[in-house]
Order: sequence, then C-alpha cells, then structure tokens
Amino acid sequence: MNPLDMMVVDFNAEYLGIPRLSLMENAGRALAYEISKINSNINSAKVIIFTGSGGNGGDGFVAARHLLNMGFKVKIVLLTHPSKINSKDSIQNWNVLENMRPYLSDLEIEICSDSSQIDYELLGSDENILIDAILGTGIKGAIREPFRSSINLINKSNSPVVSVDVPSGMNPLNGEINDISVDAEYTVSFHRAKTGLKGPESASSKIGKLIVCDIGIPKEAEIFLGAGDLLRLKSRDSNAHKGANGRLLIVGGSKEYTGAPALAGLSALAAGADLVTIICPDSAAIPIKSYSPDLIVKNLPGDYINPEMLETVLELSKKVDCVLVGCGAGDKEETKIALNSLAKKLGELKKPLVMDADALKLVDKELVKNQENLIITPHMGEFKAFFQEESPIILFDIKEKTSAFQSISQQIKGTILLKGKLDMIFNGKKFRLNKTGSPGMTVGGTGDCLAGLVAALYSQGHSAWVSACLGAFINGRAGELAQNKWGYNFSASKMIEFLSEAMKHDF
Repeated sequence: MNPLDMMVVDFNAEYLGIPRLSLMENAGRALAYEISKINSNINSAKVIIFTGSGGNGGDGFVAARHLLNMGFKVKIVLLTHPSKINSKDSIQNWNVLENMRPYLSDLEIEICSDSSQIDYELLGSDENILIDAILGTGIKGAIREPFRSSINLINKSNSPVVSVDVPSGMNPLNGEINDISVDAEYTVSFHRAKTGLKGPESASSKIGKLIVCDIGIPKEAEIFLGAGDLLRLKSRDSNAHKGANGRLLIVGGSKEYTGAPALAGLSALAAGADLVTIICPDSAAIPIKSYSPDLIVKNLPGDYINPEMLETVLELSKKVDCVLVGCGAGDKEETKIALNSLAKKLGELKKPLVMDADALKLVDKELVKNQENLIITPHMGEFKAFFQEESPIILFDIKEKTSAFQSISQQIKGTILLKGKLDMIFNGKKFRLNKTGSPGMTVGGTGDCLAGLVAALYSQGHSAWVSACLGAFINGRAGELAQNKWGYNFSASKMIEFLSEAMKHDF
C-alpha cells in the first residue's frame, strides 16, 4: 500500500467512526509487543525510542507506555521541540508521557532539537533496543538535522534496531534512498506493508525482517469512499497558466434538451476546471448560453448532434484534456451515428472520454470495450441498455449485488460509475462503494452534475478510476449539504453551489 492510500484509509476509518487516536493506540501497542518478543530480557534492557514530530513519533510515544507496563526501562529521544509536534494524536500521547514522567523512574525523556544536543553516549549497552520512529512515511527531500546525526548514531550501534513503518530515510513509495537511511534489523509496518518495502533489492538490507501488524482498520475503510479520499484532490499550482487546471469539451444538447449540457458544464466549473466548451446544435445554443457567461458555447448547424459536426468536434478535442459526451443529446438516428463514430475516433486518439445519459443508449459497447481511458456514468436503466442486459438484476445482499454488477462490468476495460442509492464503481477487479447522497437528488439534472464533475476531475490529471470515485463521493456530499439548507426540495443548480464546499476536508 502506498503512503497516500494508507493516509486515505486512516481517515476513512475515522469517517466510519473509528477515531485515529484509537488506531495510534493499537499501532503503539502492537509495536511494543513486537519489541518485547525481540528482547524479553526486561531486567537489563533499555528501549531507546528516537521520535520525530509526526504520527510515527506518536506510535513511539504509545509504545513507550506499553513497554513501561511490561517492565522495560524506556528512554524517549524527541528530535524536535514539543511545540513542533504536528500531529494532534501524537501531541495527546506526548502529553500523557509528560503527565506520567514525575512518577516513573524507568522513563527518561531527552529533547534534542539540535544535533549538538544529541548525547553520543546514550546508546550504552548493546543489550539495548533502538527504535526508529523518526520519519517513517513523512520523508521529503534531503535528511535534515538533527535527524541526520541521529540516523548516523543509530547505524553505528551494535544494538538491535527496529524501524516503525519504514526505515527513516527510505522513500516509502518506491524504496529508494536518496541520502541516508536507518539500517534496521526489523521493520514493523501497520495494516499493510508500504510499497517501498517491496522496492529495489538494495532496500532489503535496510529493512531487515518485515513484520506487518493489524491495528483494527476494517476492510470497509478501503471499500467505502470517505472523506479521506479527498486527500487525493490535486493542489493548484500558484504559477499555473489559464487552462492548466483542466480543459473540458462537452458534446451534447438538442432541440428538446438544453439544460443537461449546461448543468454538466456549470458543475465542471464549480469543480475547478479552467475552461469548459460546449458543442451543441444551433437549436440549443441560445438557451445554453443563457445559463452562464462562463460557458464557452460552440454551435453547429442542426437540431441534433449529427455526423457533419464530427470534424469540428475532433479538432477541438485535440485542444482539451477530456471529452464528455451524451448530456441532453437525444436519441435520433443521426445522433447515434455521430456518437458511435466520435467514440471510436476518440478511442483511437486515446483521449480521456466520459460517456453519460443518451450516449450510453446509443454507443455500441463493442466500439469502446477496449478503451482504458473511458468512464461511463450510468443509472440502472442505462447500465442495462449499455451492457444489453435484458433480464432484471434483483439482489438484496450487497455482496452478491456487487459481485454480479462487477462481473458484468468486466466486459469493458473502462471505469463504470453505477449511480444509485449506493453508488458502485468498478474497474476490472477493483471496486468501491459510495453512500453519500440525499433523497432530494432524485430531481432531474443531478446525474448531469455528476458527469460534469467526473469529467472535470479527469481533465485535471486524475486517473479515470480516481475521477469516478471522487466524483461519486463529492456529488453525493454536495447533495447532503444542499439538503441541510433546503430540505429535500432543491434543484440540481442549487446543488452545484455546494460542490466547492463538498470538496473541502477538515484534516
């Protein structure tokens, strides 16, 4: 599991109701237990725990408490000033140690916020155990002092060394070491081993024996989307130029349906896309333009999307990051011919493509089944139409239901976001579930908002999978926020007003 995924799961466990403080407690307890197995000679051994300012240090603080209860002598070497501990859970566990300190002769605390303060005699007996809870997954760039001196000191010792999560100095994502790192005899990781621990062969000597401990994170924290997934949202570059945060092209609208592409476009803008262009028939242009001056509307002759538009659409598609097709397009034969041809050509160009609404009824699945850059966003009826499922799929057990729809979804290589009271997102063997939403979202247009949101995220550089997952969660959350203000009587356009708030996290 990569470090970001682990952070997401941590916060999603809290979103399910399991406090992160509890997870830190479980991690520290597990760490203490593993340390006690390494050296059971309690009378002579001292455990020296080097801690940094993050969550890794917090695990060390908790472990110290449990080791003291087991009878070990413990020394904490805090490599920063206590005021700079940046994890609220770590701060809480630090305060516990400080409160215990006057009453415990077996607990020492040494604060070394500068390399000159490090006591090079503190290692003492080789019977001691050294715990590296310094950096863990929080490494960025070159190793600074006093961390560098501490790592060098640890590596000069003949005592057993245990690293928490990953050896400090090792890139937790790929296992690379760009500067220096701790040489551990044991590495205790939590929930799942970080991807870096399975990295290059050169890293294996740094890791030592790998021990992975369960800390009580339920599998549902990986299945259900939660607020932790918002950590995946990309930050804006303050030096970015116009269009750098997503250029989206929407192909849709018809004589009868003008609101759908407009809502999709407004949703995309609310989600942070820089430029949104809508290509539509002449008959739909003026109503779409009336929704907002922020939408760029390109109208072409006709009352419906037709094959004569393809040359212009393909030319514009080369200048955008993603194309959304189908919103309000209608079901005319000329539209069917145009959308099938367009989907095929966009696939050949490997252009990120989102298909929604009428496109799912008109485009032949066989034309797009091998397109990995494809996202489809059907409701149940559109899902059955696209996959040509004639028999009803009525299952009440959620596991059976998920398994059945996942099996059908594997007919294509793209990503499927199946909308419903419980959204289901599939790609091959991967699946996620989303519970956010409101009964008020049965109003027309909320699906168009979702399509625009997903396409905006895709245009901003997120993968198809992440775009679909984030889109489902954020759209449902916006519906919940709209319900909080308006009750169940809100429109899709009012829901869009809450998208930016729904994308914020409180971490």
